[in-house]
Amino acid sequence: MKTLTLAVMVLLLSGCSSMGNLIPPTKQLADSLEPTETFQALQALPQPMGSIPVSVYSFRDQTGQYKPQANVSSFSTAVTQGANSILVQALHESDWFIPVEREGLQNILTERKIIRAAQAENDKLPELPPLTTAKIILEGGIISYDTNIKTGGIGMEYFGIGASELYREDAISIYLRAVDVRTGQVLLSVATSKKVLSQEMRAGFFRYVSYKRLAEAEAGFTDNEPMSICVTQAIEKALSDLVLKGINKGIWSAKAV
Repeated sequence: MKTLTLAVMVLLLSGCSSMGNLIPPTKQLADSLEPTETFQALQALPQPMGSIPVSVYSFRDQTGQYKPQANVSSFSTAVTQGANSILVQALHESDWFIPVEREGLQNILTERKIIRAAQAENDKLPELPPLTTAKIILEGGIISYDTNIKTGGIGMEYFGIGASELYREDAISIYLRAVDVRTGQVLLSVATSKKVLSQEMRAGFFRYVSYKRLAEAEAGFTDNEPMSICVTQAIEKALSDLVLKGINKGIWSAKAV
């Protein structure tokens, strides 16, 4: 019986280790973020007739949700507050749009005032060119973050030997709209959603091997999708849908093949 018990425990632990890395992570150097599948789809869009100057004043978290923590007050938000930067990065990497800085516009204006002050004292300094104007303003934000949409799991325990798997599915949704600067008309509006998956697997052993002697062992791991990556994918997907929808409606044109 003891041999059978140990064999079952080894099988459970080996099964868990094959599904995830049980070795604690070590220190690693910073690395560049790899392009996501949604970003590759964005780059694979048809080439535009010309890049469109666009501005983003605010693209933020509109859910107001905070990370849930038991028995403590938490002021950490559930989703990233850097959605504006993520959208500008996607626009910058896209051939369809030329993003102009608006979130830090006050900083630009301050620097231009400093340059003009220097020009007033030195006539040889070149004149400042005018700021680039945008034809389209992109508005919207993260409008929902729903937790525990789906939860479940499976487990087994026999004579103090057990293994279990739990999962949870959340969802984040964003809206993105393109506004004509000249008329204020909303030209396009798209919405996307991204599932946020979390998984936990564990295996344990709990047995009295002899009188007053207890053997116990436990191993497991969790796998959570980073929220910032999920937001990035939702934004990149929305941008791809916006481009395709604009082509279909004739708002902008792709280059002829």
